[in-house]
Amino acid sequence: MPFTKIILFFLCVVQAYIVTAQATDFILLKRKKITQATYFVGSNLQCTTTTGAFVSGQIVAIKNDSIVIKQYDIRQVPTQLGIYILDTVNTYYFKVNYKQIKAIGTPGRKFNWSASGASLMSGSIVIAIASGIVALVDNKRFSPNLLIGGVALGGLGYLLYKNGSKGIVIGKKYALVYVNAISIKK
Repeated sequence: MPFTKIILFFLCVVQAYIVTAQATDFILLKRKKITQATYFVGSNLQCTTTTGAFVSGQIVAIKNDSIVIKQYDIRQVPTQLGIYILDTVNTYYFKVNYKQIKAIGTPGRKFNWSASGASLMSGSIVIAIASGIVALVDNKRFSPNLLIGGVALGGLGYLLYKNGSKGIVIGKKYALVYVNAISIKK
């Protein structure tokens, strides 16, 4: 019985020696020195770069201050039966330095304030044009209050359009920090 325990102990030691895990680098999203999110290999990331490119995909590697993101091109493709199914047509790899990330999109479906602002602006343009036509055709039915309300809604729509749904902008409040796991001392 003790001999089997010695063999089992020896096998466990050899197994632990063979199976060694290598730590990978990761990226921290911090707000005022408090960690808000951690991005590592296998995490999904939606970001906008300083060049204006929007990237959405899975992080494949983080090494030497760079993030490699695997993007999937998913489209509807016809089958032999004539019906359409969703299929991954291709995959693309995108490499970006973490310092070139301008904004990180928030995951999940959220209300799009920019689209609502654009709708308010277009509606106010229609109200202003209609008020102008009414003023030219029949001055008695012209309503200055309606024109003022339309212009006010247009201003509100402009503010919503400019300030909404940008994601988390890296800059004053938020910062990305690259952590090299090899340099962390135990």
